[in-house]
Amino acid sequence: MAEGSGEVSLVDVETAFRKFAVHGDTKATGKEMNGKNFVKLCKDCKVIDGKSVTSTDVDIIFSKVKVKSARSITFEQFTQAMVELATKRFKGKSQDEAVQLLYSLIAGKEPANVGVTKVAKASAVDRLTDTNKYTGSHKERFEESGKGKGRVGREDIPDTSGYVSAYKGQGSYDSKVKEDE
Repeated sequence: MAEGSGEVSLVDVETAFRKFAVHGDTKATGKEMNGKNFVKLCKDCKVIDGKSVTSTDVDIIFSKVKVKSARSITFEQFTQAMVELATKRFKGKSQDEAVQLLYSLIAGKEPANVGVTKVAKASAVDRLTDTNKYTGSHKERFEESGKGKGRVGREDIPDTSGYVSAYKGQGSYDSKVKEDE
């Protein structure tokens, strides 16, 4: 098309096309782009300005250039769509100039991950897992350092030493028996 003008090469635009074509689809080859990714390309590259070109316009142009039974477009159909969008986006410019301006918006761009879910704030998690604030039986499950005691902290393990629980001379039987002998 307007490759000879030296402003933006079609190779750079095709690279951006391939990056957006595979975005979000593990099975995509990069040779065809679906409608969702076409709209994403137009939004991320600021082709959609909200005034002269809206997402509805982009959807209509996508439907015009694709084959009736298909759900995606090839790079050739993409260039046709860009010609239609360029005249709509840059009114008052010649078609070649408008296409070059549109290609300059697209060339070298990649899909942006805007609005990706972030990790939850740590303060709430810290507050819920702070063992210093535990009360009652839960408090006895942890040592002073906050490390769990394991089974000892969860179960009442009976004392099988043979002595009564409050006996003060525990462990002195062997020494007393040796003294008597």
